[in-house]
Amino acid sequence: MPILDKIVIANRGEIALRILRACHTLGIKVVALHSTVDRNLKHVALADEAVCIGPASSTDSYLNIPAIIAATEVTDAQAVHPGYGFLAENADFAERVEQSGFIFIGPRPETIRLMGDKVSAIKAMKAAGVPCVPGSDGPLGDDVSSALAIARKIGYPIIIKAAAGGGGRGMRVVRTEAHLSTALQLTRQEARTAFGDGTVYMEKYLENPRHIEVQVLADEHGNAIHLGERDCSTQRRHQKVMEEAPAPGITPEQRAEIGAVCVEACKRIAYRGAGTFEFLYDDGHFYFIEMNTRIQVEHPVTEAITGIDLVSEQIRIAAGQKLAFSQSDITFRGHALECRVNAEDPETFMPCPGTIEGFHAPGGPGIRVDSHIYDSYRVPPNYDSMIGKVIAFGADRSTAIARMRIALDEMILNGIKTNIPLHNWLLTDPGFLRGGFNIHYLEKRLAERASD
Repeated sequence: MPILDKIVIANRGEIALRILRACHTLGIKVVALHSTVDRNLKHVALADEAVCIGPASSTDSYLNIPAIIAATEVTDAQAVHPGYGFLAENADFAERVEQSGFIFIGPRPETIRLMGDKVSAIKAMKAAGVPCVPGSDGPLGDDVSSALAIARKIGYPIIIKAAAGGGGRGMRVVRTEAHLSTALQLTRQEARTAFGDGTVYMEKYLENPRHIEVQVLADEHGNAIHLGERDCSTQRRHQKVMEEAPAPGITPEQRAEIGAVCVEACKRIAYRGAGTFEFLYDDGHFYFIEMNTRIQVEHPVTEAITGIDLVSEQIRIAAGQKLAFSQSDITFRGHALECRVNAEDPETFMPCPGTIEGFHAPGGPGIRVDSHIYDSYRVPPNYDSMIGKVIAFGADRSTAIARMRIALDEMILNGIKTNIPLHNWLLTDPGFLRGGFNIHYLEKRLAERASD
């Protein structure tokens, strides 16, 4: 007997297909929810049932909570998997799902709420012993003199952040005292506009950090483990471009130490499901910045080096099962890279929706492609531009890089522009090949390339 009978996938694209595959592996039926423009998605065709929940606008479909709840009811499903993006970290949605008598495949609503507000998240992490960036230890009030005093104590440069921020928005670096008052006002205004919440806080600005994150799994019975770290420092405008695991230069001792800290924090906040602790790593020290209470885009690189199916584990945990393994069962082998393939101009980075007029996925040893596209598929202009991910695994980093180069050369994707040329260029860049670069490296190299 399967652990659950039927699950609703409240998402689209490659993550919806990934969830469907995990469900079918576990013997669970799938209901695919889709907008009118997404009726031809691959996972919709492969699902046991499909329900249209609204027009192309995500506000009227993938963000339409009443429509999702109604579709779950009429199909007699037992659980809802939110994937990532859209409503995945919406505590009100998780609460509505559970109040309606269904299982939310993710953390409890109160946990999502706690970790979704960066101020409360940092407070909780400090109480759990997780290292955090020196900062205001709470929201900044309207008294500018108080903010000035905190900034003097921390030392410039500092960064003002929106408590409800995300996606690189609601942040402003301040390098001198003269600019602090204006920065506070502008960041509050931006936060209100973007997130409906003008609450901001202050942190020390780390000039050259790396972005290192730790994957965790925890069940409702008090068990928790970590599955190592990923390096997500290859970024443009705070958006991840390429990820890898393990992070170059992180020692087994550092991995065990920060992993144990994250596991203990999971137990302290009674975490349930898959989650990711995100850190800035600078001068040998980890500083917590936020926790993502969902599956990550880059989860395949962790799956590659551990052999653990993270989405299947999410489902098992949501069904009330205990973790099937302890920390001592987790071993790390090899190296994995993930390139995010976006339908965008590789020079201007503008989205390029359109019809795919030829598609061939690469293969070979260690290659995995997570994508919902196919020949003649029309990439709509209504959603995020990511259309797939190529994952390369090898015995070591150099082998993984070599396999990724071959895979991208083999990949045929005609009819639209993509960022594959950017990945090809990056995979031959001397700084990238050395590894261990900071979060500003890609943008710096792009600026240098543009000026040549």
